[in-house]
Amino acid sequence: MSIALTVFQGRAGDHNDLAMLGAQSIGSHLSRTLGIETTYIGSPEKALNTDWRIELEHTIPALRDIQARFEEIFDQGLRPLSATSRCAVSIATLPVVAKYRKDACVVWFDSHADLNTPSTSTTGYLGGLALSGPVGMWDSGLGSGLELSNVVLVGQRDLDPFEVDLINSSRIRHLKPSNNLAAELEYAIAGRPVYIHLDCDVLSPGIVPTDYVHPDGLSLEDLRSVCVVMSKSEVIGVEVAEFQNAWSPDGEPVSPAPIFDALNPLINRMKNER
Repeated sequence: MSIALTVFQGRAGDHNDLAMLGAQSIGSHLSRTLGIETTYIGSPEKALNTDWRIELEHTIPALRDIQARFEEIFDQGLRPLSATSRCAVSIATLPVVAKYRKDACVVWFDSHADLNTPSTSTTGYLGGLALSGPVGMWDSGLGSGLELSNVVLVGQRDLDPFEVDLINSSRIRHLKPSNNLAAELEYAIAGRPVYIHLDCDVLSPGIVPTDYVHPDGLSLEDLRSVCVVMSKSEVIGVEVAEFQNAWSPDGEPVSPAPIFDALNPLINRMKNER
């Protein structure tokens, strides 16, 4: 099989500990479903919930480890399927994608754009810088190389003024949730190979547990319909972030299976890529 399965279960700018365990749950589900082994990067630790500088300092050794893992995957001609706990892990993964696949269209599903920089962020949250680092808007120490023109934002409903200005400048494409989303995305991709980042909070609240809750997101059927469209292109890889394994710290575990039922067209395409 051409898929390489990776789970990042360390902390990466976490507000709580639930996504570290959520990534582990995804890894177990995919390993059973696909019959392949999982490579684990990092181990669960208590969330720091602090400023981006401190968060990055603590997580950068594990982020360098997942970069090395991605380098190995691409060197072997494989395709990464990853559970990345928090979006901040993309600070490390996307520069490697851009290095090996300059032609990749990165489709960023998220209720946020994550395009703030350290100087524009009003929260100091590392996750809010997750995409701006790889496109070279600040120096994370983990590289860049991704072009804004090769990014399509999908599903964002909570944008900061700086991000709105960036979108309005036409430097980056933004597709809002709509009844015509699949057709709009197919047009935006324009046949390019795709690498997909899925933050689970792009979905409407109540579908799966996530840290952030914003109304008027995608349904699972919406997600599946856009996955069908994206599977018409070459699928370079998929990373799933921000799945929390329970609705509350002491709650019963929640299965990630519904997410991957929707993502199945992409995974099937990845299985058959050479």
